[in-house]
Formats: sequence, C-alpha cells, structure tokens
Amino acid sequence: MLNPNLDQIQLTKDDYERYSRHLILPEVGVSGQKRLKAASVLCVGTGGLGSPLLLYLAAAGVGRIGIVDFDVVDHSNLQRQIIHGTSWVGKPKITSAKHRILEINPFCEVDLYETALSSENALDIARPYDMVIDGTDNFPTRYLVNDVCVLLNKPNVYGSIFRFEGQATVFNYEGGPNYRDLYPEPPPPGLVPSCAEGGVLGILPGIIGVIQATEAIKIILGQGTTLSGRLLLFNALEMKFRELKLRPNPERPVIEKLIDYQEFCGIPQAQASDQQQQQDMEEITVQELKTLLDQQPDDYVLIDVRNPNEYEIAQIPGSVLIPLSEIESGEGIQKVRNLLGDQTLIAHCKMGGRSAKALGILSQAGIPGINVKGGIHAWSQEIDPSVPQY
Repeated sequence: MLNPNLDQIQLTKDDYERYSRHLILPEVGVSGQKRLKAASVLCVGTGGLGSPLLLYLAAAGVGRIGIVDFDVVDHSNLQRQIIHGTSWVGKPKITSAKHRILEINPFCEVDLYETALSSENALDIARPYDMVIDGTDNFPTRYLVNDVCVLLNKPNVYGSIFRFEGQATVFNYEGGPNYRDLYPEPPPPGLVPSCAEGGVLGILPGIIGVIQATEAIKIILGQGTTLSGRLLLFNALEMKFRELKLRPNPERPVIEKLIDYQEFCGIPQAQASDQQQQQDMEEITVQELKTLLDQQPDDYVLIDVRNPNEYEIAQIPGSVLIPLSEIESGEGIQKVRNLLGDQTLIAHCKMGGRSAKALGILSQAGIPGINVKGGIHAWSQEIDPSVPQY
C-alpha cells in the first residue's frame, strides 16, 4: 500500500465533479481520490496493453503518468492500440498517447521518454514512480522491467497477450513472487512467435490492459486483493478465466544489478547464427525473382512457407503454399521433393526469416534452395503495390 501525505493533496471543484462516481464509493471516497491524484505510474509501452490501461489510469485521476516508447504509429496498430488514431500514423506513439490522455484528463501530468528502455537508463527512469506497468511484448524488456522493480522495490503490474489468450499478475508486491519465479529462464529465441507473426485478437489486449489498470488502481487505493501470487489466464475464444498459484522460489538467484538482457535471452547468439545461415544460403532480391519468373518460369519452383491465412491475404503469382510448420514436421519435405523434379527451389515468406528457416531444414534433407530477401513484403513494396501488406 502506497502512503502519500494526503494533507498536502487537495481536490479541486473540477475534481469533485469529474470523480463524483469514485467519491461516493466507500472504498474510494475523498481519501482514495487523493491517493490517485498523488500517485505516479510508469507504463513501459503504448501498444495493445498500454493503450487501454493508460486511458483508464488517466480517467481515474492518476496524477502523474510516465510513458516509455520509441516506436511510431503504424496502420497495423490501429486494430488494437485504441489510444492512437489514423491521423497519428507515422508519428511517435508517446506523443499520440499524451495527446489522447490530456483529452481525457487535462490535469494529468504526463512524462515522455522516447527511448528504448535499457540497463543504462531504466533505473533512472523508473525511480521517481510508485510502480511500473509492463506493457511490453519481448522477453529482454520483461526481465529488465522485473529486475528494475526488484532493485527499486516497486510493484510490477504484468500482462501479456498472444492470439486469443492473455495473462496478468502483479509481481514484486508485498513479498510476493517476481517474473523470474514464473520464468526462471527465457525461452530460446524464435520459439515464441511475435504478434506480428502469430496475430492477436484486437479486443484481447483491451481486456488484459484493463485488468492491469484495475490492479494498479487497487494498489494505489490499498483496497481489495491483488493478483500477487496468482497468475490470471484468459481464453477469449472460450470466454474462460482460470488461475495458477505463484510462489517465490527460495533458490532463485539474488538480483543485485542490471545485466545485458539481450545476451541473457540469447538474442545476439541467435542473430549471429541467423547471419551465418544467411551467409551460407543463396539469396535473391525480389527484382531478381521477378526476372527469373518472367524469363525462366519453368526452371524454378517458388514455395510460400507462410500460414494458410496469410496466403489468403496475398500471394506472389505462381507460388505454392507449403507452410513452415509442415516442413518442420517433415510432411512438407516430401511435398517439396514431389514438386521439384530437376527444377531449382526458391522460398519466400513475409519478410524472409521463416523461409530461411525452412530452407535450412530442407538443406539438411538434401534439398538446396534460394531465399527471397524481404519476402512478399518487399514484393509488394518494390514489384507489385497491389499486393496487400499486413
């Protein structure tokens, strides 16, 4: 429970009008609204999770909100990142978020940190705030946020989403567990697809983000039972919630300092491996692919290793769909053999990463191939703009 000096906090006439529905709640009242006005919250990320939680924290009357993000608004964000609008496409997310927050509550103090959170700046950025809300989507930053909260003894309100499922909890609060109790070690790079690869139901981050905002407000008010020690799991397709108990691990390593979280999560090693694989693998540009398909179409077989629903969105003419999952299972390897004959194999995906992985598997099976740099995304940008981008 946070303990501000409430004698120094005064509610204005506007506050009484704006927060009237809070003030008549016995669990909030005048003292609770003063707590909200005195509170400061740092939100890392203004994406799917950050959008709804920032809106509701501002509407609830949280006095100071810090936002960390270095991305710009993209059209593909608008399906779920409801704090941003079409007019803000191409502009910084934190500026868009501040604009919307002040539309909701012009009395909220908004601090902007247009930077990537790192081991060098995270402690200084987080130190002035009462708590941190994790709205990130990658493992290095999640471990970083966790360790910062442990070192500064601040609550970490956590949420994550993927496809139709989400989870939320509160870490490092009143002796409860932290993120390393849930995930002592990060998964291998590439094992967990990003939302850009796997997709996400647009409504899902709204549900999880609002749960995070609810937990933050309960911590500020000192009311109710938080999710500390409980991992809340939500399945949108089944409309079911369930809980897992979390406990601190007495044998977990003591967090004494911030580390290189990219290294900890194996990112540089994976990138080096990918670079070596690309160096060993023949690649062509989309312009070169267009020339081959125009001049020597019978000499090549072009396979598309994306998922079927992606293939439905956009295709390169003449490509044959054999998803990466089928190649990984072995089923697709024989399909490729049956297609090839004495022709040369070319593979593409959305951006070039999954096709490189597929070609690596096929190469081990004795089937060499050529990778298309930039995949169908580059094809749409440089060859045929009528091909939809997603």
